[in-house]
Amino acid sequence: MFTGIVTDIGQIRHVEKRGDTHIVIATRYDVGTIDIGASIACSGVCLTVVDKGSAAERWFAVTVSGETLAKTTVGDWREGDSVNLERPLRLGDELGGHIVSGHVDGVAAIIEMKDEGESRRMTFQPPLELMRFIAAKGSVALDGVSLTVNEVDKKQFGINLIPHTLASTTFGRTQPGGNVNLEVDLLARYVARLAK
Repeated sequence: MFTGIVTDIGQIRHVEKRGDTHIVIATRYDVGTIDIGASIACSGVCLTVVDKGSAAERWFAVTVSGETLAKTTVGDWREGDSVNLERPLRLGDELGGHIVSGHVDGVAAIIEMKDEGESRRMTFQPPLELMRFIAAKGSVALDGVSLTVNEVDKKQFGINLIPHTLASTTFGRTQPGGNVNLEVDLLARYVARLAK
């Protein structure tokens, strides 16, 4: 489990397609504290560490299946791209965002961006079937970042990003027309299931 509070911006160092897709990600994390088999949220996608470099090299590697490539933006990652990173919660950690599983529900398109004071307002269009899980003042995880929804209509929703979030995540580099990984709030998903 994660909280949607990004703790590093990694960089894609290598992408190789052989059966599954193998990706090497550079990080500032102390890789000596990362176990093989550990989970790391990479732009919101929970991926398993299958290899890692030395303490001086600071990288870890993941293997991505075809299912993950089909449901997320991982298939678009290229060498040099930046990704939001978060290590999983440990017992006793502060829950600063909201409960995030790292299981992406779909890809949302960035429709519009505009600066408002020092902040940036962004509008997203998710797959239509996910709109019922998104509510004003509720939470979503976009590229692994826990965010509060400002407004919702039938086909899209808006959020506001403060300067700290823009500087501490990849959102400071995103552009309209791009895509982000969307995970709806876990509680909203279960409430909708129970209401059926």
